Amino acid sequence: MKEFIDNFEQLELGTILLKPQLAKYTTYRVGGIADCMVFPKNVDALVKTCRLIKKYQLPYKVLGKGSNTLFSDRPYHGVIIKLDAFDEAVFYENKVRVGAGFPLIRLASLAAKHALTGLEFASGIPGTVGGAIFMNAGAYKSDMGYIVQSVKVLTPDFKVITLTNQELRFHYRTSFLQTHPKYICIEAILKLHKGKKSAIESVMRERRERRLETQPLEYPSAGSVFRNPKEDLPAGKIIEELGLKGFKKGGAQVSKKHANFIINKNHATASDIHDLILFVQKEVEEKYHITLKVEQEFVNWE
Repeated sequence: MKEFIDNFEQLELGTILLKPQLAKYTTYRVGGIADCMVFPKNVDALVKTCRLIKKYQLPYKVLGKGSNTLFSDRPYHGVIIKLDAFDEAVFYENKVRVGAGFPLIRLASLAAKHALTGLEFASGIPGTVGGAIFMNAGAYKSDMGYIVQSVKVLTPDFKVITLTNQELRFHYRTSFLQTHPKYICIEAILKLHKGKKSAIESVMRERRERRLETQPLEYPSAGSVFRNPKEDLPAGKIIEELGLKGFKKGGAQVSKKHANFIINKNHATASDIHDLILFVQKEVEEKYHITLKVEQEFVNWE
């Protein structure tokens, strides 16, 4: 690791943080200490960073806003890559070319100001564009797969290529990038549609009010924990019917507002949250013979 850090600094590839506390970079506000966190300043720096990681055979993880990630409490002996510098958004006609590190909520707001419709579903998703494409994030019966035209990625052999929507294989909460995690999203072109600014902002305002009423936004969480097993069968409804709203393990709790949210109620550890997720999953399996698929990514639990 020392050689990697020395090389990264000598080549002036960007900013580096040593021993960052991952709890500060995840929406659950939990996680252990990583060896280092790097912020490559551009694509060339990212390529060189990845070459160094391969050279020294280091584990690594690309992290957006940490809004769909549960790190363990153990030290992460590897490199966390943050693409915060990939934060440009350029609107032209009904499209936007946007960097992977751009915040999704901010992008939805900018699209509304440009009177472009199609991103309203994303106005409450606290991730980055890259993370949203990776997970095919969605809400209100829409997702990134409907609006992504193409994505520029860095391949495992350090080539920058463009993948089309079809090549990205978007399906419910998954994509080519999720099944091929060594490909790194750099930027995307999103195709939207002309609309009325007032109507778009009205929809976003109504949905924001609905979220405040129905979701536990006052506590750290990572949004919906489980994927809906069927379109007309919400995971939250199944969990609520089991009487698990408010159920706790340590400082973690199944939200009383929304049963598909697990919240960091009182200084929860990552293990508290992890154990509660697995407990809920087991209860649903035993009572309904339904295997709920976890939407969030577990990192460093092996």
